[in-house]
Amino acid sequence: MKFVDYVTITVRSGKGGAGAVSFRRARFQPKGGPDGGDGGDGGSVLIEADPHLYTLLDLRYNRHHFAENGQPGSGANRKGRDGKDIVLRVPVGTVVRDTNTGEFIGEVVAPGERVVLAQGGRGGRGNAFFKSSTRQTPRFAQPGEPGREREVTLELKLLADVGLVGFPNAGKSTLLATLSAARPKVADYPFTTLEPALGVVSVEAYASFVMADLPGLIEGAHEGKGLGVRFLKHIERNAVLLFVLPVTSEDPAAEYRALLGELEAFNPALLGKPRVVALSKIDLLPPGEREHRAAGVRAALPDALPVFPISAVAGLGLEPLRRALWEQVRAVREAGVTG
Repeated sequence: MKFVDYVTITVRSGKGGAGAVSFRRARFQPKGGPDGGDGGDGGSVLIEADPHLYTLLDLRYNRHHFAENGQPGSGANRKGRDGKDIVLRVPVGTVVRDTNTGEFIGEVVAPGERVVLAQGGRGGRGNAFFKSSTRQTPRFAQPGEPGREREVTLELKLLADVGLVGFPNAGKSTLLATLSAARPKVADYPFTTLEPALGVVSVEAYASFVMADLPGLIEGAHEGKGLGVRFLKHIERNAVLLFVLPVTSEDPAAEYRALLGELEAFNPALLGKPRVVALSKIDLLPPGEREHRAAGVRAALPDALPVFPISAVAGLGLEPLRRALWEQVRAVREAGVTG
């Protein structure tokens, strides 16, 4: 299934039905008075968060969504039928903005949460509503309110507990595939991950967290280079950041600083998220050099961060890393902080 995280659609709510002008005419009541009913409300267009969806693909191929108009009222105080709403199901973490003005309309961050994109027009009042002691036979009614048409942009920002951050070919996809049941594309060349992938990492019987493998960063990503902002926007919704630095790098600490600089340039608030460092591919080093190399990286990092030497291929050091990530995720959850 193709991952689609950005789409523009046109929505239009239904117009309200007109109120009726009617007078009761019965056999023994030739002047029975006004009995025109109200018009029905127009249908609205909404989005609803569906936890079983992970992409906006369906909306890419169906970009026009017009709700039903309300029906006019009629005599005998009969109200017109309301127009049917249109509910578009989208993944959790979808943000909606007005395409033309950039106005923030809303976002859905919990399953079942809804946001109205275009409110249906209200139905007009029938003439029965306007009857009073001084106005016995009103011969007018309200027209229904018009619907609203607008172009909106939906953008998906992945909600995950842990986001993997690293340059291309750092070993992020292999790590996700090893810790979870996810099967992202894995190969020995850069940019194998072109689309985000999610996996559930189990910690104990009833504890787990969601990990996101995101496309690799390159320097200048905050300016749109490489996959640029498409990658960085997903990091905004990750609660904990796991920096993956390959042991084969000439200077892992410099690589970490470069990654941190890209995040800060895109959104300084990202630096406030908890961080963990994984020194990957340690199976490429002799056993005696692994901890020495990890200690050197720890000492060179600008922050006092935990560094875990790991090898996803050989299964080395994964359990301590899993536990450390779980402790960070649990602390964020207990503090009530969202991505």
